[in-house]
Amino acid sequence: MKLAVFAIGFSLAWMSALAQPTHIMVRAQALDAKFIGDHTGGADIILTDARTGKVLAKGRTAGGTGDTGKIMKAPNRRGGGLTDAQTAGLDLVIDISAPTLVRAEAVGPQGRPASAIHVTSTSWIYPGHDITGDGWILTLPGLVVEPKVETGVNGILAVLANVTLMCGCPIEAGGLWDSANYSVEATLIQGGKTLATTPLTFTGKTSQFAGQFAGQMPGRYTVRVTASDRTTINASVVEMPWDLKF
Repeated sequence: MKLAVFAIGFSLAWMSALAQPTHIMVRAQALDAKFIGDHTGGADIILTDARTGKVLAKGRTAGGTGDTGKIMKAPNRRGGGLTDAQTAGLDLVIDISAPTLVRAEAVGPQGRPASAIHVTSTSWIYPGHDITGDGWILTLPGLVVEPKVETGVNGILAVLANVTLMCGCPIEAGGLWDSANYSVEATLIQGGKTLATTPLTFTGKTSQFAGQFAGQMPGRYTVRVTASDRTTINASVVEMPWDLKF
């Protein structure tokens, strides 16, 4: 029994002695698009011990959205890699002395808070086994929707929405992210009651969708803008208050 206890103690001491800082490259990628970095404010990343809840490291992704050809056009060869030195990411260092089940959380894009979402993933991390290259990629589904409302004559409410992918990638007619694949609508709400819904059509300008509500009376309204991709699960909902005054 004493020998067994000694062996266990020696083993733990040996593992502790071998413990060293472990690098983990974490990236946030927009679903069906590129990486979330400086262009849309990055994504906040938190690494925690999934079993104890202890925060191991945190920070925010930074850098470029990545090489469009490599990410979106070239065949994704197994092990070929999607990123380069300029692609947005975050190199975090955690200090663990034994294999640890780590939870990674990403919240973003931080520069577009109305459209930010929260995703999580877990993985076993071994001390001293750095995760580099493309790293640990967290995929964020969704769209960035930035609405703008203007009051026209006779109670007209004009609604303009700038809609992009979470990385800020543009929506264009016939483009890589084709405007024909996106559905954008505006809903006018007052006192919790839906008054009207109107489509916002692509204006021909990059990422711009527009429509209007006619004949509204003065008052306080909520304008809800929804956007969705007909080919993926990417979607978003943003609401903004609006006081209509003549």
